[in-house]
Parts: sequence; C-alpha cells; structure tokens
Amino acid sequence: MRTLFLAVITVMLVAVGAAEVVAHHSFAPFNMESEKTISGTIKKFDWTNPHTWIWLDVTNDKGAVETWGIEGMSPNYLGRRGWSKNSLKPGDKVSIVVRPLRDGSRGGMVDRPTLAGGRELRQTGQAVD
Repeated sequence: MRTLFLAVITVMLVAVGAAEVVAHHSFAPFNMESEKTISGTIKKFDWTNPHTWIWLDVTNDKGAVETWGIEGMSPNYLGRRGWSKNSLKPGDKVSIVVRPLRDGSRGGMVDRPTLAGGRELRQTGQAVD
C-alpha cells in the first residue's frame, strides 16, 4: 500500500512539474502574428535566467513617458547570437520590433532591437553587424 501511495505521489509531482514547464514556455500572451516597433531609451536590461528583460522608456503621443517590459530569450540563447549583458545599457536609444501582448498592455516579446548606430540584434537567426 505504501509503495502504491509513493508511486501515485511521484506521478502527480512529475505531471505538475511538466505542466509548469510547458506553461512557462508558452507564447500565448504574445500576438505572434503581429509586430509593433517602439522606440525609446533603455531603462534597464536584465541579463537573467530564465529570460532576459528589456525595460524601455517610451514617450507616448501625449508626451508622457511609459515604461515597457519586453521579454527576451535566455542569456545563453542570446549569447550564441552575439548578445552580451552589455549589449543594451541604460541610456541607450533603441528601436525595437516586438511581438505585442495580446491584452494591449505595454509589453511584448523582443524580436529585434536596432541600436542608435544601426546595429541590429536578433533574437532568432544570427546576429547582424
């Protein structure tokens, strides 16, 4: 009886863990069929696992500054595409193509930032100089 109980608990824990992993890597919050280009100033670049984050100050059409949260892939993944923790620094002016959030809030998934000097960083494929 104890063995059966432990087996059931083990299966349940594995199932819950697998569900969380699948949910974690879901693109559901993002409109993958749409692109939006936003321009602004890097407020902060979090080079952290499991995902990087770009915090971008964007001036809206009324002149107010709004902070956008833009999710990227892991540092390991981006590092293989030419990114580093110093690729985006506070104060840098950038234009970023994002896959916007479906709910319309200020955020999305990074597709490709273009730095002020014209260098484009890519989240997919190879880096472009």
